[in-house]
Amino acid sequence: MKSIRIGTRNSALALWQARQVARHLQNNNYLTEIVPILSSGDKNLSQPLYALGITGVFTRDLDVALLNDEIDIAVHSLKDVPTKLPDHLEIVSYLERDFPQDVLIRKESARSKELHELKLATSSLRRRAFWLKNFPQAEFSDIRGNIQTRLQKLEEGDFDATILSLAGIKRMKMEIDYEMIPFMIPAPSQGVIAVAGHADKTEINEAVRQFTNHEKTQLCVEMERNFLSTLEGGCTAPIGAFAEIFEDQVRFKGALCSLDGKNCIATDENFIYHPEENFGEKLARVVLENGGKELMAEIKDQI
Repeated sequence: MKSIRIGTRNSALALWQARQVARHLQNNNYLTEIVPILSSGDKNLSQPLYALGITGVFTRDLDVALLNDEIDIAVHSLKDVPTKLPDHLEIVSYLERDFPQDVLIRKESARSKELHELKLATSSLRRRAFWLKNFPQAEFSDIRGNIQTRLQKLEEGDFDATILSLAGIKRMKMEIDYEMIPFMIPAPSQGVIAVAGHADKTEINEAVRQFTNHEKTQLCVEMERNFLSTLEGGCTAPIGAFAEIFEDQVRFKGALCSLDGKNCIATDENFIYHPEENFGEKLARVVLENGGKELMAEIKDQI
């Protein structure tokens, strides 16, 4: 087999993720080549993602490269990947999840402030909604860019704190003070690196699956993504979902919130896992039947 061409966004974090996949393959005697591609989401940093009106803003350019045979596989942060992929493309493997949590980063001048006093910089509708649920008077500023860009904007901007994925901070080995946010349910599949491939490239896909896929992570994120797709929420909607497996037991937390955080429909369940049952869809149906259908319609109108 010739060298496997690994497509990735060209940010420092995305390149780190691509190198993780390359390392697994190289350790099993496969040659690899990393191919950086500038994504649409990285070209426009002036607007929040929900205002761009594009599904898969961080993955679309890599999808095109896969379909045009410019790369063999694409490495993504799974939370950026739409639940419905283009024809002929598929998720091949899921690396073991490391840090799913969101964390709060303050600027030095805001160290002594209470949480309800903080002016937050985030463009995530989920993070805003979950924060507003707990602190209804909170003020926000939009912020986009990679981790380093956001931290620079935090120091220079007229706000007190921002919220970032802990996975990015840990993967970049950044020495930053952060606070856990217990009430913030992660985005579905947050903290998971995924590999997408072309359905026709069966030999490459099988090698990637064999040497990089983590089965428990796959089971969890498939539940979370089924929950998301059943609610018909794009990655920008205020939807959180997180599943954990302990032996044969699953703990699943999910929630759909209104944009202002005032109406939040949540589920928190423990159950025995059965491979034949679609638990993500089942739990989403409960949310929809308890007012979620009307809430999703309201959110779509507002966005």
